[in-house]
Amino acid sequence: MYDHRRLGRELDLFDTDPLMGAGLPYWLPDGAVVRHTLEEYVRDAECRAGYRHVYSPVLGKRELYELSGHWAHYSEDMFPPMDLGGEQVVLRPSLCPHHALIYRSRSRSYRELPLRIAELGGMYRSELSGVLGGLTRVRAIHLNDAHIFCTLDQAVEEAADALRMIGEAYAALGIRPARYRLSLPGPGGKYVADPGLWRRASAMLREVLDRGGIAYEAVEGEAAFYGPKIDVQIADPAGRESTLSTVQIDFHQPERFDLHYIDPDGARHRPVMVHRSIIGSLERAVAQLIEAHGGAFPAWLAPTQVVVLPVSDAELEPSLRLVRRCLDAGLRARAAVPDEGTLGARIRAARLVPYQAVIGPKEAAEDHVALRLRDGRRLAPQQAEEALRRIGDLVARRSTDLWGVKEG
Repeated sequence: MYDHRRLGRELDLFDTDPLMGAGLPYWLPDGAVVRHTLEEYVRDAECRAGYRHVYSPVLGKRELYELSGHWAHYSEDMFPPMDLGGEQVVLRPSLCPHHALIYRSRSRSYRELPLRIAELGGMYRSELSGVLGGLTRVRAIHLNDAHIFCTLDQAVEEAADALRMIGEAYAALGIRPARYRLSLPGPGGKYVADPGLWRRASAMLREVLDRGGIAYEAVEGEAAFYGPKIDVQIADPAGRESTLSTVQIDFHQPERFDLHYIDPDGARHRPVMVHRSIIGSLERAVAQLIEAHGGAFPAWLAPTQVVVLPVSDAELEPSLRLVRRCLDAGLRARAAVPDEGTLGARIRAARLVPYQAVIGPKEAAEDHVALRLRDGRRLAPQQAEEALRRIGDLVARRSTDLWGVKEG
């Protein structure tokens, strides 16, 4: 059973420092590679799905969050306001108010809808010290967030498309959801009051789940303050659940921000706002990946994808040339040279690297590599060019296979 807090530090992926503060981890070079690769995956998937990317500031005036409803319903989880030039500004707890302002920054026609706005942005939650832990509960969160502004007739299809994107991402990442949860309001005053809109949004999300043939549990008291949501739950090796990905349908914030679009007859109509996060926060996603794979990430995510191992110093130069060819082909590679220990010791040290390319005298003379796969398979010596082409193809396809056959 893997604990990402221990393994992440052992693998030099992330760490913390008391001078930075609790719940504020920093990313080391190998962890930054994993994070950056995840970011690239998400942006590419979103671009192909018709999303437009934006950047928005991590600060906003207190009035912004009063308008959105966060201040009334969520302020206990927000950092205190800061006085700035006679105004109060707040570290944002969510990106949706910023995206609502971007939508309303100009007049919108029905022809622009659905308008899909995405951002991989920072937000901040004033988590209590007792609940902080590793990457799963932090105070500085980097969220893969998006908001789709659409007509009422488009909302179910947009939410269903978001749920499909989540499934595709989980397949590429090699992780499985523990369950799907329809999170509904519960008793108490933490939710905005409009029973009719709650019922409509809940019915639409049920339709999304039923249309996808997805089994789910309806749970009261887990909704966002402004609307119900589909939560994709993950579990750590001890069975503790948390939410990684979400899809939400929101009628509340379009009304609060007076959002509208113009229909063909020139009349103003209120859009629906679909919130969705494909891989949730990068912090929680990486924590789940560490624990799901024990640090043996899918090859496309691995910090080092190819390690080249010269048998002796005589093969050092051709090994370094092979590393350069890997880098030129877009693969992350390094050499484990004889000074680092015996060949067996170097192979053991590189056990989490997907591909180990051993270069002996014969391989060096013939431009071949003897590949060892992370799952223990040893392949017959082959042309280095062909080996790199095949590895590059698997990485480019973001495959979870190592050599065309599933691991395990």
